[in-house]
Amino acid sequence: MTPVYDVVVVGKANIDYVARGPRLPAPGEGLTGDAFQEAAGGKGANQAVGAARLGARVAIVGRVGGDARGDAVVRALQSERVDVRHLSRDRETPTGVALCQVDELGRKQILSSMGANARLSAACVRDAAEVFRGARVVLTQLGIPRDACLEAIRLGRSGGARIVLDPAPGLPLEDELLAQIDVVRPNVLEAQALTGVRIRDRQTAREAAQQLLRRGVKAAVVQAANLGDVLLWRDGEVWLPRFELTPIDATGAGDAFSSALAVCLAEGKPLPEAGRFASAAAALATTVLGAQSSLPRRAAVLQLLATS
Repeated sequence: MTPVYDVVVVGKANIDYVARGPRLPAPGEGLTGDAFQEAAGGKGANQAVGAARLGARVAIVGRVGGDARGDAVVRALQSERVDVRHLSRDRETPTGVALCQVDELGRKQILSSMGANARLSAACVRDAAEVFRGARVVLTQLGIPRDACLEAIRLGRSGGARIVLDPAPGLPLEDELLAQIDVVRPNVLEAQALTGVRIRDRQTAREAAQQLLRRGVKAAVVQAANLGDVLLWRDGEVWLPRFELTPIDATGAGDAFSSALAVCLAEGKPLPEAGRFASAAAALATTVLGAQSSLPRRAAVLQLLATS
């Protein structure tokens, strides 16, 4: 019998190298930091782990190298009970890496090398067709080759899944693609790339979300700078303010939001409840250094919601 997954993630998997210092270095400047972490990462792998920690049955479709870094990525996902049967291994291209710098305020900058992620093809996604059958939600990103992303959306829709798109990195998208998306979750820069609207506040975030709905998206969650998020859908609107927590590292917060949102949708929760749950998960993710290490478990998210 084909297993049924709550969330199928199609996206990047790599190794993160994270260094923290007093501030982010200027061009040509060298700084001494106070912490370093090497860990499995990548938006797809992070989102798969995030969903699994919240109790979902999760499968990932991606590509890593046949190297030690790829072994580490696979082990990390398996330890979280993520189905890795379709995390394929590339014997010619190494596993991707991300170089992450974080300052004492939790702000980040990231430089990535795609590695084997760039060789995730539509054929690789089709080879994983079984995991899309009966899946409740398909969560994908733009950080993988476009044909793989499109194939994930096609297979998800054909199987009756809801489609959640994390549009990172920010790229212009045609209306025909956006019309296939149930929920899109851009940050400030990604929203500007999608809509041309410069996000400065709650109102401009709302303008970007409205444009995305006019272009066919069923719901949009648009980051409003550091203020919170506007969640807009055809029948309603909710403002999701930031939770007041002391940030250490913003790396992984967006992945925590997307994975939590996907889990709630898989559970049939209404959008306002899903949005608040996702916002709480993202806030908790900012309080721990690193990406996968920061992704919260359900009990912690529920506790924050209960006390806020």
